[in-house]
Amino acid sequence: MVFRGTITDAPDFDAAADAETLYNAMKGFGSDKEAILDLVTSRSNAQRQEITAAYKSSFGQDLIEDLKYELTGKFERLIVSLMRTPAYHDAKEINDAVKGTGTDERCLIEVLASRNNTQIHDMVAAYKDSYGRDMEEDVIADTSGHFKKMLVVLLQGTRDESGVVDADLVEQDAQDLYAAGEEQWGTDEAKFIMILGSRSVTHLRMVFDEFEKIAEMTIEDSIKRELSGDFERLMLAVVHSIRCVPMFFAKRLYKSMKGLGTADNTLIRIMISRSQIDMLDIRECFRLAYEKSLYNMIQDDTSGDYKRTLLKLCGGDDDLAGEFFPEAAQIAYKMWEQSSMTKVQLRPTIRPASSFDPAADAQALRKAMKGFGTDEDAIIDIVAQRSNAQRQEIRQAFKSLLGRDLMKDLKSELSKNLERLIIGLMLTPAEFNAKMMRKAMEGAGTDEHALIEILVSRSNEEIHAMNAAYQDAYKKSLEDAIHSETSGHFCRILVSLVQGAREEGPADMERANADAQELADACNADSDDMEMKFMSILCTRSFPHLRKVFQEFVRCSNKDIEQIIKKEMSGDVKQAFYAIVRSVKNQPSYFADRLYKAMKGLGTDDRALIRIMVSRSEVDLFNIRKEFKETHDVSLHEFIQGDTSGDYRKTLLLLCGGED
Repeated sequence: MVFRGTITDAPDFDAAADAETLYNAMKGFGSDKEAILDLVTSRSNAQRQEITAAYKSSFGQDLIEDLKYELTGKFERLIVSLMRTPAYHDAKEINDAVKGTGTDERCLIEVLASRNNTQIHDMVAAYKDSYGRDMEEDVIADTSGHFKKMLVVLLQGTRDESGVVDADLVEQDAQDLYAAGEEQWGTDEAKFIMILGSRSVTHLRMVFDEFEKIAEMTIEDSIKRELSGDFERLMLAVVHSIRCVPMFFAKRLYKSMKGLGTADNTLIRIMISRSQIDMLDIRECFRLAYEKSLYNMIQDDTSGDYKRTLLKLCGGDDDLAGEFFPEAAQIAYKMWEQSSMTKVQLRPTIRPASSFDPAADAQALRKAMKGFGTDEDAIIDIVAQRSNAQRQEIRQAFKSLLGRDLMKDLKSELSKNLERLIIGLMLTPAEFNAKMMRKAMEGAGTDEHALIEILVSRSNEEIHAMNAAYQDAYKKSLEDAIHSETSGHFCRILVSLVQGAREEGPADMERANADAQELADACNADSDDMEMKFMSILCTRSFPHLRKVFQEFVRCSNKDIEQIIKKEMSGDVKQAFYAIVRSVKNQPSYFADRLYKAMKGLGTDDRALIRIMVSRSEVDLFNIRKEFKETHDVSLHEFIQGDTSGDYRKTLLLLCGGED
């Protein structure tokens, strides 16, 4: 195994001298924290063990106990944890996860899903030595169901590590996993546990590829559909670790620091446990997956001596558009390959109501609005639980039976965000898209994010229908409106997209190679030429073709297309191209991110929230929900519940369609 850590053996190492330095740093009044962190983070774990032994020999005291006494808070936890061997550190993490009331399932998942056989055996022995108990028994006592069974399988540390792959068994396992989940009602969890808990890493990677061909979806998507709760999270963690351990930890690190508050236990555990193994690759994966380097995120999210220690373990900042390490280039290439192979089954949250009666719904809506006061609950229950086509029938029935305009009545009876949301649901998709484009451009200032989101994510057919609806409603072409409100390259990008002329169909491999090379060459041109070349390809090629282009771009340039856009471009042009790349890679994930940004922090971007919830509810809102939960560790349902109120919240939650 090639270790790519940031911490290595210090040259000219002298354990006795280091022990004396630490003793001097802690004696007297106060302690020299700088000296302690500099020394501890510049020695390997094996060297730290020698220092601990030398400290006891020289001064007759326990170094860890002295450090605990002298230091405080997160800094103390970090330094003390660095002084333990990896096995004893893992053992303590598991003990902390299961002791007392409540269980830290995420810690159990992270540790047991990512360690190899030797690490697990060493950890189990260290646990027995430290606590006089059996780790397996403690885990069994604290967990239940299929989650418990899979943890017990992982605790055996018996995964095949031979490296030998049997092609027939690969095919059989892929078929068995498909039969255990997608092919039947209910799920055969035991089959998932047996295959994912025992087969070798190399074997399982081939099984995942084979599964994709059979099921036309990734194994991750199948797990999300078939499993739930902690068992789902554990199986996904196993799959992510099998695919790429550094990317698994990069995602865990990101989740530990994003949003309000920091999950310091997770941050400390990963930074310590990976600092001598693969921190360089984790840094590269972090840079690949997110908009900043790991170093910068730690710098922004932590403080004081704790921050300085973490940054030493991180080992350096990564220039956002620098060259990939070879391993990270392979990961990026594989990610695009996986994206191009996967056929995502889009799942809505709103479907046509059964036993639908437009006349009865029209009468019920009239009753809800007649007389003094309005029955909002009745309106919400009808409008939010019918498909758009059914709502159009209700509109027509309302006019035919009652001689009234339903939209006008709703506007006069409802107010604020609830009115905007209900009216949005009652419009046809084309009318709604046209109205959203209009709202993004009217008044002072333009909502460029809304313009980008709509034009990047709609099909040619939807764009043509939106253009017609815009012309009909506002007596002006949408293209002319865009010309009036935007300028420069950004205007050109939007005008290109509003033509609704994106190619459709599969990738052309020969042309994808040529396009990738043209994009790579354009990176060396001046910014105007670069942006025009990117526009000519990103705004016109089909999404399946662009997935192949972006995959080959990694091979041509040893860089990732997203990083190039972030580094070399700016302003609205950067946002537009970035949105295209994100949508090409994974459109539900793009929308999940947009929803998160609409609600996080102080205040809510209600227009964005309404726009996405209405427009995606009959397309892929279920997929968006799953991506939201996986990326942000909180359900969309929970986020909406915490960020909105009243009847507006009730309607949004009906559209959301459930808790994950």
